[in-house]
Amino acid sequence: MNKTILLREPAKRKLLLSMGISWLFDAMDVGIISFIVAALSVEWKLGAQQIGLLAAINSIGMAAGALVAGSLADRYGRRAVLLGTLIIFSAASGLSALATSFVMLCVLRFITGFGLGGELPVASTLVSESFPAKERGRAVVLLESFWACGWIFAALISYFVIPVYGWRAAFIIGAIPALYALYLRRAIQDSPRYTELKSQKLSIGERVASVWSSNYRRSTLTLWILWFTVVFSYYGMFLWLPTVMVLKGFGLVKSFQYVLIMTLAQLPGYFTAAYIIEKFGRKFVLVTYLLLTAASALWFSNAETEGMLIAAGISLSFFNLGAWGAMYAYTPELYPTGVRSTGVGLAASFGRVGGIIGPYLVGLLVAKDKAITSIFLVFFVAIVIGALTLLFFGKETKGTDPDNVVERSPILSN
Repeated sequence: MNKTILLREPAKRKLLLSMGISWLFDAMDVGIISFIVAALSVEWKLGAQQIGLLAAINSIGMAAGALVAGSLADRYGRRAVLLGTLIIFSAASGLSALATSFVMLCVLRFITGFGLGGELPVASTLVSESFPAKERGRAVVLLESFWACGWIFAALISYFVIPVYGWRAAFIIGAIPALYALYLRRAIQDSPRYTELKSQKLSIGERVASVWSSNYRRSTLTLWILWFTVVFSYYGMFLWLPTVMVLKGFGLVKSFQYVLIMTLAQLPGYFTAAYIIEKFGRKFVLVTYLLLTAASALWFSNAETEGMLIAAGISLSFFNLGAWGAMYAYTPELYPTGVRSTGVGLAASFGRVGGIIGPYLVGLLVAKDKAITSIFLVFFVAIVIGALTLLFFGKETKGTDPDNVVERSPILSN
């Protein structure tokens, strides 16, 4: 494909804002569950392993959703799959308010996770395809910045709603995105790049084979390790933040307040990453922010005073979420349009395996009375492995267009 069709400026801004609000709702749901489990541990008397299992169930659903939706989006279009996954996750989130048992809540959280996990890689692919190479990285990181807004809303809802109205009210609020899907039906369309390739649809087997072909094998393997380590550490640490604060001796409401402060630091983390990603490249931002995330994790686990704990938490949020934004910008740039959503979905799905293991592992270690310092050391090592893997084996994608080398792939050749 030699010709590149891109959206006009007003259409690009509208797409970024529309997808950003959708992303905000995703983050709000993920954030709310981290606060709800802290409340449920008191009301339902859940043990540490049950809390870890609930978080892991959500990630299992996200892994399945990313795998299925990524492939379907290359076959049936980004818009149709995005709307479907948005409705699935918001409906299941709202129904979670009716849960009367731990098992019932786990089932509903799996379905919620399926919708969430499916929507995220499709949304980032759609935005990435709709911007020129010189703006693409910044656009996707700005898209990711709405994740911080979602967590801020989750923290505010948890701080003001849960203590007064209970955790069920928080889940009911999570059903709002179903109404937003009605707006998105008219507001967004498939990317021009995807529309160009409608006549070149490949089977699922061909797309997976292309992702692992000689042209992309090294990038795919590097990407999968990166996603696994980042998601493993993020969900292991952040879904447990309110509970860790309680374990460190703070009350439930006080813990929510401190986590809200830490969450606010995510926004400048995204914005700084968005600013420098087009100046210094994807690898520089990812490696730098990941190594500083690892250092912040050790700092947080060893913090003893109230002020030090908040400062370390702010640092952890700033660098970890900045790295997330860069990772979402980097991933779609490694694959051509015909298999892009499949490649992103497979990487995200494998990463979600880390999201399953991370929070459940924390639950096991807490149940065995392991020190918070020892638990966070595991995440320190994982993040360093991801950063070094990318540093030595990853390719820089700044200013590149994978569609320009599509003819080298025997599967994608015309």
